[in-house]
Amino acid sequence: MSEQTASIRISLQNAGEAQSLFGPQDVFLQIIESEIPAIIDSREAEITLRGAEREVDMLAQLFNVLLSLIRGGYILSERDVQYAVELAKDFRADQLLDLFKGEITTTFRGKPIRVKTIGQKHYVTMINKRDIVFGIGPAGTGKTYLAVVLAVKALKEGSVKRILLTRPAVEAGESLGFLPGDLQEKVDPYLRPLYDALYDVMGPDQVAKALERGLIEIAPLAYMRGRTLDDSFIILDEAQNTTPAQMKMFLTRLGFGSKMVITGDVTQIDLPRGKKSGLIEAQVILSGIEELGFVYFTEQDVVRHSLVQKIIVAYDRSAENLE
Repeated sequence: MSEQTASIRISLQNAGEAQSLFGPQDVFLQIIESEIPAIIDSREAEITLRGAEREVDMLAQLFNVLLSLIRGGYILSERDVQYAVELAKDFRADQLLDLFKGEITTTFRGKPIRVKTIGQKHYVTMINKRDIVFGIGPAGTGKTYLAVVLAVKALKEGSVKRILLTRPAVEAGESLGFLPGDLQEKVDPYLRPLYDALYDVMGPDQVAKALERGLIEIAPLAYMRGRTLDDSFIILDEAQNTTPAQMKMFLTRLGFGSKMVITGDVTQIDLPRGKKSGLIEAQVILSGIEELGFVYFTEQDVVRHSLVQKIIVAYDRSAENLE
């Protein structure tokens, strides 16, 4: 028996809605058609969906959710549509309505910063709830960016007195003392991504002032030894490149009124051969502590260009085949 066919009509308020829905040069429509096999017809202020019942229902949910976002003033990106289609295949597109509603804060130019995926929403909720959170997953999932956004928000609201950002300086083997130039010059290339996130949220002028006043400190991991950090929001980035000893040293710096976020990608370890990653070890050792949060991102959470997502998937496949 063949699957039942169905036809559903969706009314639009005006022709402009179809443009927002289908994207510039119909690019959104092409993404949708390539992923969900059904016929999509559009005439003036009406869309007709025809095909197998399941696919038509998927599309109906997808279009109603996207229309609801458009009517709420949300401007869709290619990435949003791609993600919405992925969710629609499991009839989960309606989860986007909650996702894109709230904003975490705004950039210094007043643009809203929102979570873009369910994984990101879980991460933000977890950071708000727990004192120490590990965000683990591939590049481009917003692990570092969102941690910096939440740190700046906490500083603005006065729930912490300062922000500390740190990365293990693997490339220089942590022996930065032998490099010429002052600390700022030595460290900048490693810490560039942290600056970029700060600049986006606060703007370069405010960042410079905050650094001068000591409200924000950006330093290699080696400079954390022997300090206890109270009332601080501390982010350890690229944590897969810490040794187990460094990770323990870092985690035990936690002071009262502080939050820690540790981000890393266990598939991109740059430690010398034979050296264990402190991040991999921490997942095993600390998994039984309920007050700690572990959030795992997948390639579905990649919020960069859709091509980046495809590249990550291709590399993952290749790694699986080599194992």
